Amino acid sequence: MQEIVTGFIVALDVVALYLLLPAVKQRFLLALWTAILHMVFPIIGFTLGNWMVNILLQWSTLISSILLFCIGLQLILSTRNRKAITIPITILAITASLDTFSVSISFGMLNLQKYLFIISAGVWTFILSYLSLTVARSRFSIRGDFLKWIAGIALIMLGAYTFINYIDN
Repeated sequence: MQEIVTGFIVALDVVALYLLLPAVKQRFLLALWTAILHMVFPIIGFTLGNWMVNILLQWSTLISSILLFCIGLQLILSTRNRKAITIPITILAITASLDTFSVSISFGMLNLQKYLFIISAGVWTFILSYLSLTVARSRFSIRGDFLKWIAGIALIMLGAYTFINYIDN
């Protein structure tokens, strides 16, 4: 269940970004491309995380909790940057998906279910990306900062929870 919820949380970051882009012409293609990358980067991250857990068995949970905390904090702090984006959709999709790489390193080190998270991240990202790009084009406006704060706080809480469990053991 943690993997499905985290896949949703990772997709919220994309929603926050894509709600700020009302002029995207190829919404379906961008949503599909972003969803695929939200599945590819975690495969790399899980592989790296599993490799790291074999090397750093004693420290992996601590490192994982710190990574999750820092990613959440970065999401919250990124709400201050308000620059207009005019880049190709492939670059935009890669940029929006890079955070799944670092999150999945943490999950790889925690030995969570890789494929459940990957499928969850891809499905949630596609659905929420397409919906947010459609909403951004309409007159109805949602502030992306609010969603970044929710995703950031959720990742910080997940990192803190992991850290507390590490200390208790």
